[in-house]
Amino acid sequence: MINVGIAGIGFMGMIHYLAYQKARGAKVVAFCEQDAKRLAGDWRSIKGNFGPQGTMMDLSGTRRYARLEDLMADKGVDVVDICLPPAAHADAAVMASKAGKHVFCEKPIALKTADAERMVKAAKQAGKQLFIGHVLPYFPAYKFAYEAIAGGRYGKLLGAYFKRMVSVPTWVANWFDPNSFGGPMLDLHIHDAHFIRLVCGMPKGVQSVGRMRGEVVELFNSQFLFDDPELMVSATSGAHNQQGRPFTNAYEIYLEKATLMFDFATLGGEAVTSMPVTVLTDDGKVKHPKLDSGDPTDSFLGEINEVIRCIKAGKPSKLLSGDLARDALMLCDRETESVRKRKPVKV
Repeated sequence: MINVGIAGIGFMGMIHYLAYQKARGAKVVAFCEQDAKRLAGDWRSIKGNFGPQGTMMDLSGTRRYARLEDLMADKGVDVVDICLPPAAHADAAVMASKAGKHVFCEKPIALKTADAERMVKAAKQAGKQLFIGHVLPYFPAYKFAYEAIAGGRYGKLLGAYFKRMVSVPTWVANWFDPNSFGGPMLDLHIHDAHFIRLVCGMPKGVQSVGRMRGEVVELFNSQFLFDDPELMVSATSGAHNQQGRPFTNAYEIYLEKATLMFDFATLGGEAVTSMPVTVLTDDGKVKHPKLDSGDPTDSFLGEINEVIRCIKAGKPSKLLSGDLARDALMLCDRETESVRKRKPVKV
């Protein structure tokens, strides 16, 4: 049994904990949180944009700490699951690695590429694994796309377009602070940057156009440049002021023998799937594949199962590795640089 200590009881900490309840081979044995009410099990103040809202939780039987140092010193913890604000990821992960723990950290890996490098290096020096919670490949629509591309089901990847937009989260005062959340580039688009890096390899350059809001990009479109000049990959992301559409994500993926399509949004408080996952085949057929459960917590369970599998096998993850997450952050940095300089930049 792999014993887990969760650092940070916010929305993601709660979602991770609920997912662990369904996992086999791992259990949560400890928590670290500065909010005394949450540490005592009163999670009623926790709210998020999907899944259940917080409630009263029975945390008896778990060890609870107010200081990270005490969690790291717990010899009964094998993995530290970091669900702290992004600015705290790097220091907490390095501390955990130096304490001899595996690390499972929520995305983004960090706010600065140098900090991501520090996290990767610390894990390697400790002989421990660093996993970053880029959950997108575990959501049904993207899991289907990833498996279709990676397995070569429809031939070679020719190109792709991704979209991920939100309305400005007015309830988060420092969302556009580069030292707190990093705005839509690091809180939102990094999902697609990670997926692009996963299925296409590392681009050699990016060309992005957009609008800045202070030091971060508010709205942008990026073209990713590869050694293969015929591989066309682009993404649109950012935030707008119209609160009637708080979230939307979509893709079109072009393969030799099929096109994959998907488009989902929340409109006026309702979930609207304008294009369920659809496969247009080269023989003129239109298919709607059967997907896994749409329960969001099941996608996080997929991440956790991957962590368990990789730790037991002693092998790094193809989907959740720190190296991959660092590369995604690096892409976001280059996209921001391209918008700011108004010209293509090398990766």
